[in-house]
Amino acid sequence: MNSKWQTQELSKAYLDGVQGAIPSAGAQLEVLLKIALFWNPEIRNVMDLGCGDGILGRTVKTEFPGAQMYFIDFSEPMLDAAKNKIQVDDSINFIKSDFSSSNWKTQFSEKFDLIISGFSIHHQPNERKKTLYREIYELLNPRGIFLNLEHVASATEEVEKIFDDYFIDHLYSFHNNNGQSTEREAIADEFYNRPDKAENILAPVDVQCEWLRDIGYRDVDCFFKTFELALFGGRKII
Repeated sequence: MNSKWQTQELSKAYLDGVQGAIPSAGAQLEVLLKIALFWNPEIRNVMDLGCGDGILGRTVKTEFPGAQMYFIDFSEPMLDAAKNKIQVDDSINFIKSDFSSSNWKTQFSEKFDLIISGFSIHHQPNERKKTLYREIYELLNPRGIFLNLEHVASATEEVEKIFDDYFIDHLYSFHNNNGQSTEREAIADEFYNRPDKAENILAPVDVQCEWLRDIGYRDVDCFFKTFELALFGGRKII
């Protein structure tokens, strides 16, 4: 059964009305690039897993213009959005792949210097997350890097509520700044009753970092965190 995320309507709603409102988005991308450059200034092969409109991969491509880029998503609308925003050449590859199944990695014979993911893995159950992190590890070159920009769980319900209010405020500002006179209450109602809410399966970032260490990732850390938005990952050193 397909995820509710794999619909034209929900994909468009995310790209048009949510992605641009993600708090601290610019800083998240800046930190991601700093980590990648610090660990490997000669990245040649990059996977953007669950690429959405390709914002992470496009940012990396700007810094590493010679890199081969693979934009992966299980949603056709997301891949179409990425194609519309990327100047396609021989270094750009778009691949539809459902990484909720372990079969996805059999599509790749190459290994990667950098695998990045942005707000796509939290929909998976915890056991699938752990297995997926291992599959990503197996696809990395020695000294390859995995960086995951993700929605993670708060430690308490009170902090979760604070984050929800914080995020809704950003959604409200984003809509108003783009000429949409939507009431905050309507945005909050849509946020709390969105179709994929039941699939928003969150795990604390410290728990996920421990999973990465158990798999064999080195230098694992949470490099950036604003409430429930976190950039974490590590690298493969053999």
